[in-house]
Amino acid sequence: MKVKVLGIAQDGGVPHLGCRKSCCEGARKDPARRSRVSSVALCHVATGKRWIVDCTPDFPAQVDLLESDPKLPRREPREFCDGLLLTHAHIGHYAGLIHLGTEVMSAKEMPVWATARMGEFLTRNGPWGALVSSRQIALRALEPGKPVALAEGLSVTPFLVPHRDEYSDTVGFRIEGPRRRLVFLPDVDKWEKMATPLPALLEDAQVALLDGTFFSLEELPHRDITKVRHPLVTETLDLLRGRVAAGTLEVAFIHLNHTNPALDAASPERRRLEDAGFRVAREGEDFGL
Repeated sequence: MKVKVLGIAQDGGVPHLGCRKSCCEGARKDPARRSRVSSVALCHVATGKRWIVDCTPDFPAQVDLLESDPKLPRREPREFCDGLLLTHAHIGHYAGLIHLGTEVMSAKEMPVWATARMGEFLTRNGPWGALVSSRQIALRALEPGKPVALAEGLSVTPFLVPHRDEYSDTVGFRIEGPRRRLVFLPDVDKWEKMATPLPALLEDAQVALLDGTFFSLEELPHRDITKVRHPLVTETLDLLRGRVAAGTLEVAFIHLNHTNPALDAASPERRRLEDAGFRVAREGEDFGL
């Protein structure tokens, strides 16, 4: 069993619409520098079953990436996954659902796990409500703290985190396999706002894929970054440095904004976090469970 990384960028991806800085101009010229929006797949390799966490604007390309995995059996085109799990209602995390509608795939009862508030948002607002009423998606309840058994030896437990929550609440996921536990947490306001402190949340986890949206406060000079509400990478390093140094926790950052210099493998910021034992997740990589 494994978790496969399908994307590592913030909701707008890389290159980012409207950005003419070198971070995005370089990505327009060089496909190797592009990054899809943050998402992972949970894979039960023995049976070929797979579930995708978050349904991003890059959803079709991410399904292609998943289907190209030589360790997973090919599926019928309309059976590319066994369901979706959603973290919250910001566009990078659910907008890809449009591809399940009549205009594209016209899916049939694709299981979609969501909290009650997220499910209500989808049901009451178009065009998402049409997916529900036409049974192109089948909503299934996520209850914070209650495990969802996806397959024998593979379960997912959602937990609430603070993150603006204009349209829905926000969850992260504790993913548990036979050998290891992995925490997937792409979006949070600030670690100090968590009901459970981050070190305690990760106490019995071996791997964490964490919100790495911004490295510094200077990345968005035209906006008040204090209102964007994400922890800085440097703050996470300070909180988890001891466990990472001890070798009991592997931390990889995801959901990086296009302005984040750590996206550049040659940057001083990337070297700084790697020197501390942390790293940036790589699209297509696997974390065994």
